[in-house]
Amino acid sequence: MLLLTSGGITNASIRDALEDLLGKPISESNALLVPTGHWGHPMLGPATVRRTVAGEPPFLLTSLGWASVGVLELTALPSIGEERWVPWVREADVLLVDGGDATFLYHWMQESGLSKVIPSLTDTVWVGLSAGSMVLTPRIGDSFVNWPAAPDDRGVGVVDFSIYPHLDHELMPNNTMADAESWAADLAAPAYAIDDDTAIKVVDDTVEIISEGHWKAFPA
Repeated sequence: MLLLTSGGITNASIRDALEDLLGKPISESNALLVPTGHWGHPMLGPATVRRTVAGEPPFLLTSLGWASVGVLELTALPSIGEERWVPWVREADVLLVDGGDATFLYHWMQESGLSKVIPSLTDTVWVGLSAGSMVLTPRIGDSFVNWPAAPDDRGVGVVDFSIYPHLDHELMPNNTMADAESWAADLAAPAYAIDDDTAIKVVDDTVEIISEGHWKAFPA
C-alpha cells in the first residue's frame, strides 16, 4: 500500500488517505523514517537530516503524532545483516521514506536488500516524500538525477508510472508545467506531475489521486 507524495502529509485529505491505508489512527501506528536520500543530494546533508528526524517544518513526516517513530538508515544495513533489520521493518506499520536524490536512494535500497523485501510487506504502508515516492517508479528522469555516481535514472519499478514532484513550487522556479511536459515527453511512459498538496494512493492495481492542489496525468 503506497501513498506517494510530493511534500508529505500537507493537508487533511492526504492525512485521511494515510489513516485509511493504515486502517487505524496515526496515534496508534508505529513508523520508521528512512532519511537516506538526503546524503545523495548536493543541497541536503546533516542539517536537513536532523530537521526531518525532528519533524521541524517543512519536514513533517515524523511529527504527525505517531505512537512511535524510529530511524532506518539504509547505508548501515549491509553491515548489520538482514536478521537484525528485517524484523524492524516488518514490525512497523509505515515506512516514511524521505526525499533527496532518488538514484542514491535506489542504490541503497538495492545494496541493503530493502528492494527485495518490499513485495512481502503487504500490510505495511509506504509513504514517500519526493524522491521517496519517485524511487518506486520505473524511471526518475535525467533532470532529477543529482548523484554523480548514478549509472542511469532507473527506479525500483513497483509502480508503472513516473512522478514529477513539487509542481509550481515557489522555491523551485524551474518546476513549471511546461518543464513537466518536457520531462514526460522524454520518458514516453505514463507519468504524473503533482504539487505538494497532491498524493497518489496505490492499493493493489488501483491508483487514486488525492489532491487539494493541482496535478496532471501524462498518458504513455
